[in-house]
Amino acid sequence: MKRFMAFLCTFIACALAAFPQAPETRLNPTVKQLVDSISQERIAATSQKLEGFGTRYVLSAQDDPIHGIGAAKRWIHDELASYSPRLQVSYQDFTVKKGARQGQVIRDVELSNVIAMLPGTTHKDRYVLVTAHYDSLAMVRKPYTGEEQRIAESVRRGMDETEARELRKVLPPDEDLGPLDFEATAAQPVAPGVTDDGSGTAAVMELARVMSQYQFEKTIVFVAFAAEEIGLSGSQTYAAMAKQTEAVLNNDIIGSDVSGNGRSATSVLRVFAAGPEDSPARELGRYMKQIAERFVPSMQVQMVFRQDRFLRGGDHASFLNQGFPAVRLTTASENYKNQHSTTDTFANTSVPYTTRVARMNAAVLASLALAPAPPVLNWTYASGPDKGGHVPLLTRGKSGYDAVLHWLPNTEPDLAGYAVVMRSTTSPVWERETWVGNVTSFTMPDVSIDDIVIGVKALDGDGNQSVVSPYMEPVLPGMLTPAAAK
Repeated sequence: MKRFMAFLCTFIACALAAFPQAPETRLNPTVKQLVDSISQERIAATSQKLEGFGTRYVLSAQDDPIHGIGAAKRWIHDELASYSPRLQVSYQDFTVKKGARQGQVIRDVELSNVIAMLPGTTHKDRYVLVTAHYDSLAMVRKPYTGEEQRIAESVRRGMDETEARELRKVLPPDEDLGPLDFEATAAQPVAPGVTDDGSGTAAVMELARVMSQYQFEKTIVFVAFAAEEIGLSGSQTYAAMAKQTEAVLNNDIIGSDVSGNGRSATSVLRVFAAGPEDSPARELGRYMKQIAERFVPSMQVQMVFRQDRFLRGGDHASFLNQGFPAVRLTTASENYKNQHSTTDTFANTSVPYTTRVARMNAAVLASLALAPAPPVLNWTYASGPDKGGHVPLLTRGKSGYDAVLHWLPNTEPDLAGYAVVMRSTTSPVWERETWVGNVTSFTMPDVSIDDIVIGVKALDGDGNQSVVSPYMEPVLPGMLTPAAAK
């Protein structure tokens, strides 16, 4: 590694003289302006309005003008439509059948995602999404009657009784809780859901208000999903029809700055990024850390290299399952007692924290929507015996000891060129960056491609940068086919 670092110092010095000057890396003034335009007062007002619907549970009233999920849906739609004539606001309807979520859904229900699309100017078919869910949940449980009740509930959910008893011996429950009462939960008139996830919804709506006053090269989509609390049905519906989605920033539980044990991390935002190593989600997480911390220096992104918190889930999973880069944004100070309860109120929510997270979203979302597409560094075979497999456009050169990089050219008319980035295999972030100009190949002499991770990003004339594309290890059909049994 010392040899590698010494090489980098010499290499970077030479590169600065050898290639045209890189675009300025100052903060984009347009992005800075819209980040500063995010209003704490507006986020507070939206959060209180969402709380005012009483409940937004999926089985709450659909036709009541002031109470329930139907009233909330219509208000979110109309509020988004009022922000700008350029926003294309619509419902995406879907049905959840009786019996879903292991019986939690006690009747068929028609629900709707609320979608606001801000069309791009030059790349309308490339999409960046910012999302949250507007449905809420306040669980009502049946009275606890003892261990046999737990065993019976496990059997009802499909587990073998013998296994259920064995599991209880190995993993005894932390609390004496009865099973969820589906009917009482559906009838619960109060499910404020301000932090989970009125905070995310308020942030998405404020982002739509501010960003709809600007123009971006790519299309930005602001989405408030329904049915996250009963198994992600809304986001699954959307993700199944999504196309050319470059990034999804899913905001879920961004309104708490004091956890249930009293600990507080008011300047930290967790970003959950699923693997494997150098996956598109991981690169999106690294991008978020770099851009968000530049524009909102009072905040720190804590990258968590897993899909979500243990035994938890969120709407970003629906996009990951469809192959799109998606990350989850969540406070570092969760209060579990308030979640899914009647105490998830505005009084127990930190609007200043939500506002700071919304500003981080604004910086990343705008930068993504203005930036070139990530370069293509890996060749996917469309024919022949390796059809469907991919290999990196990376070799050791004629000497066998160099790093020779190739990539496909970007097509953006305002493209300035590319930067090569490098890091050790164990580093969570990119450690070195070198501007190489508007070229599609580059050689690093005497650098082993085995010992480091190498990537390339594209930059335009204003310094807007794409997410990094890393060189990936090859995956070919023959490598995935199991050997024949002898």
